[in-house]
Amino acid sequence: MVSIKDLSTLKDEDLILPPDVDAATLKSAFKELSRIVGSENIDILTKEHMMPDEEGHYFNLPREHDLFYVLEKDTFLASAVVSPKNTEEVSAIVKLANKVLLPLWPISRGRNLGYGGAAPRLRGSVVLDMGKQMNRVLEVDGESATCLLEPGVSYFDLYDHLQNNGYKHLWIDNPDLGGGSVVGNALDRGAGYTPYGEHFSMHCGMEVVLPTGEVTRTGMGALPGNNTWQAFQYGYGPYPDGIFTQSNFGIVTKMGFWLMPDPGGYQSYLFSFPKDSDLPAIVEIVRVLRLRMIIQNAPTIRNTLIDAAVLGPKSKYTSKTGVLSDEDIDKIAKEIGVGRWNVYGAMYGPKELRDIQWGAIKTAFLTIPGAIYTFPEDVEKGAEAKVIHMRADTLKGLPNTYELGWLNWTGPKGSLLGFSPISPTTGPDAIKQYNMVKRRFFEFGFDYIGTFVVGWRELHHIVCLTFDKTDPESRRKAHRCIELLIDDAAKEGYGEYRTHLCFMDQIASVYNWNGNSSLRFNETLKDSLDPNGILAPGKSGIWPKRLRGRGFEIQRTQNLDLSWLHG
Repeated sequence: MVSIKDLSTLKDEDLILPPDVDAATLKSAFKELSRIVGSENIDILTKEHMMPDEEGHYFNLPREHDLFYVLEKDTFLASAVVSPKNTEEVSAIVKLANKVLLPLWPISRGRNLGYGGAAPRLRGSVVLDMGKQMNRVLEVDGESATCLLEPGVSYFDLYDHLQNNGYKHLWIDNPDLGGGSVVGNALDRGAGYTPYGEHFSMHCGMEVVLPTGEVTRTGMGALPGNNTWQAFQYGYGPYPDGIFTQSNFGIVTKMGFWLMPDPGGYQSYLFSFPKDSDLPAIVEIVRVLRLRMIIQNAPTIRNTLIDAAVLGPKSKYTSKTGVLSDEDIDKIAKEIGVGRWNVYGAMYGPKELRDIQWGAIKTAFLTIPGAIYTFPEDVEKGAEAKVIHMRADTLKGLPNTYELGWLNWTGPKGSLLGFSPISPTTGPDAIKQYNMVKRRFFEFGFDYIGTFVVGWRELHHIVCLTFDKTDPESRRKAHRCIELLIDDAAKEGYGEYRTHLCFMDQIASVYNWNGNSSLRFNETLKDSLDPNGILAPGKSGIWPKRLRGRGFEIQRTQNLDLSWLHG
């Protein structure tokens, strides 16, 4: 990155120009941005100043491009990174952007791994790093079990704050990796694994800078002097909070959350199942237990290889480089002491309540031949924790980074591309999705690594495609594989709930009921709220009017028969 003090040394052709902005205008905007945030809080990018691959990792993420780039490294490249310290500076930045048509791409901590990281969808956008300085826990109410956060607060930060400030009776809910933003994960509709695992559902109140620079508050925050902003979600009138998730309609600068009081007891467990074909029966049982709230949290149904990958690379288990066979996977399952499918869950509450729950859970799962159960207390940790111990921490809301291990399945410093379709929680749907993904992965030479996460009534199929970003052919295969899977899934009625930057336009095109009325509605909102089209152009396939249809949308690699989309 280049300091603003060295701006004069850069040639015009070195700048990463966004559409409709010339070099002189961009340089002038950079100078004005430095006056708003301070010269130390703006960094300028050129193609030559991207973070080297060998330096980038989870704890040192590039803020200008995707750590796990699947297209070319500079396809999604920022022109600069700016780090405001408060809402007022964010508002001033947005107002400046409107004057010069400068596109902004807000991030929290940039750890949206497998989906694009910190990179902007539109090349040349200014990344607005909301996490570097805006990282405070603003309020915690120990009686109501609520908090108010800035975007830079990670799960580690929130946990430490509660532990160190007299709130040990409050639990957090974190996803698999604890270094991400609590606000950012909720805005991308991410999830965790305690009874509070539906993160956006557990939010309560937002402060938002709109695309014009105006600041608004949602819910009870719209009432001056209110005392229930983090207690009551809805306020009065229309409920706008949802339009600020996975969108480009505003920049969230503060967000409230409900926290889980210590339930008075906790016990995690693992059920392992010996056959790959056990998946439908497992899902049918989980659905019934979940709907009846006998299982209180979001359990995961993990395949052998995701557990194996957490513990070590593929080379630890085999010398084979091709797709592993059922026999290979059976051997690995036996080696690490898990099944072909493994349900990690937990019970919350006093022992008397947990005993009743356990009786129902155990009886149900043991109807599957060969099923066995294990408690983490019964497994010796040894020099390194086993997956059962790792999941016990995660299901208790203890932030960690254990799951980083499977990034290296294909080799050191591996890369990740996520695929996350949703289905009903039924056995036939689970096996259909599983076989659909396995077929494509086999076609392109990838091992299936995945998990099914059971929400209230839906099944999140989290598929982890690991590839080598330094190998153009590996990147091409990874991209084409997911591209085909998106259309495969849509044809069966399955849609992704989040995606990588390079598939946003494609997924927007398959959510196509009634002539793509959903996208047209979002475009109407976009053009009304952001008439100059400066905020996160292209996010979720939503392009502003001035950029729409000008070639910035990413088309499918090959033309496919999509007539089925239109009936």
